[in-house]
Amino acid sequence: MATYAIKINERTNSGRALMTYLKELGILVEKLNTKKKSSYLRSQEDIRDGRVESFSSSEDMFQSLGI
Repeated sequence: MATYAIKINERTNSGRALMTYLKELGILVEKLNTKKKSSYLRSQEDIRDGRVESFSSSEDMFQSLGI
């Protein structure tokens, strides 16, 4: 099975008709998110996923880093 990525302008009549047709055929249609995440959203994901460490002082941080 091959995978294709195509760009369809859904603001036009022909684009909407093509999307409707593909959905009726049962073809899996995924809309790709072309917007990049902002640095704030990436930082919030880092905090949520536990990729951020907290230290009580700068000395504790330097000790953790082995400096």
